[in-house]
Amino acid sequence: MDFGGINPVILIASLMVASVPILLAALGELVTEKAGVLNLGVEGMMIMGAICGFITAVHSGSPVAGFVGGALGGAALSLVFAFVTQVLLANQVATGLALTLFGLGLSSLMGQNYNGIKPPLTGALLPATLREIPVVGPIVFGHDWMVYLSILVVAAVWWVLKATRLGLILRAVGESHEAAHALGYRVRLIRLGAIAFGGALAGLGGAYISLVRVPQWVDGITAGAGWIALAIVVFASWKPWRALIGAYLFGGITVLQLNLQAAGSRIPVEYLSMSPYLVTILVLVIMSSGRGRAALNAPAALGQNFHATR
Repeated sequence: MDFGGINPVILIASLMVASVPILLAALGELVTEKAGVLNLGVEGMMIMGAICGFITAVHSGSPVAGFVGGALGGAALSLVFAFVTQVLLANQVATGLALTLFGLGLSSLMGQNYNGIKPPLTGALLPATLREIPVVGPIVFGHDWMVYLSILVVAAVWWVLKATRLGLILRAVGESHEAAHALGYRVRLIRLGAIAFGGALAGLGGAYISLVRVPQWVDGITAGAGWIALAIVVFASWKPWRALIGAYLFGGITVLQLNLQAAGSRIPVEYLSMSPYLVTILVLVIMSSGRGRAALNAPAALGQNFHATR
């Protein structure tokens, strides 16, 4: 049943796909910030993952290899950030912004010869008989393996942070790096691992854009998805399952505005195109109100550099 030319089943199935890149990037940034590091270079890591994954998939003929290449590309760029902020002790905000600009420029250079090329197809994971079940089929069984992996990553990150010793150490470093250091934990090494993990997930999200969502390479293909991922971390109050809700919310708004355009809505196209970003700003304002309720859940040492001699 359609409503105003929009099929709700297709809308829900589409929003699950649209949310994958920002969900993966948000989860990576969430883990990074839980360790006390503020990396604003998510957009740069995502677009590096997009071009590295695209190049790898095109030359190997394997979308799986492309996703691995995207994760490695994002992780490699994140290690530049880690070296500058954790070894040279540079300002994290300025370094993250520079990382985004560097990633955008480098990806444009690397992708000059790949415009108009189609990557290998990433098909649906489950059999067609399951996908053809009315209503449930397209929503539950009609996706590629990366959609299901993104949900598994949410569960894994939640479990590690909540129920494992590694998660406890990571949260301790993010709350008080000096106390963690006094207990014998290697703060820089732990933060390095968190930064690399965040970069790998951001790169994986970027690769999903260029290999599945578009699928092709164009300059600026991420189109601000990294900044939305940063906003979702705040919206989620640094909690993985809330990040899933936030990603689905943004994905739903994105898909809805595209469907409204296709259905011939009288609302001007410009208003529809900017609606996801306006809603994101509105959500952040609401979450930040009431004496900063969202900020109360932020790691206490977020954005603070650590030096063992202090």
